[in-house]
Amino acid sequence: MLSPKIAIAVLLTVLQVAYGQKVNSLTACLVDKTLRVDCRFDNTSKTPLQYEFSLTREKQRHVLNSTMGVPEHAYRSRVNLTISQNYMALFLKDFSQKDEGIYACDLRASGIPNSFTTKNITVYKDKLQTCGVMSLLVQNTSWLLLLLLSVPLLQATNFECL
Repeated sequence: MLSPKIAIAVLLTVLQVAYGQKVNSLTACLVDKTLRVDCRFDNTSKTPLQYEFSLTREKQRHVLNSTMGVPEHAYRSRVNLTISQNYMALFLKDFSQKDEGIYACDLRASGIPNSFTTKNITVYKDKLQTCGVMSLLVQNTSWLLLLLLSVPLLQATNFECL
């Protein structure tokens, strides 16, 4: 039988793993000829996160950038990564139809087994939106804030509600 202190420690560890990190959203857009994939996540644990961006096409998985594995040589010169608190952006230069497929953002808490979380997005070049102020605003802002910001704009254009 476990002592109460050990049982509480085990429970807290399990809860930290289950709720410590989570990929909230994964979005993609084009900046000129560069694909941008934004990975937004929560990390409430104090454990450093490991990450991996990958592309699956024609049933083959390609590691683009990672702290968990080795990125493929073919992508190293084309990939840049920006990391800030709860946000990572992968930039893939010279994006073409050969780069279409399923992009994944995988996170894992360092040293904690079974703490893996992932999100996927299917990317087709002809269906991508251009990254811009409005697409950034829509992707990164809650709908309530967007609504509040749009009221002065509507008033400035003399929009009248019925």
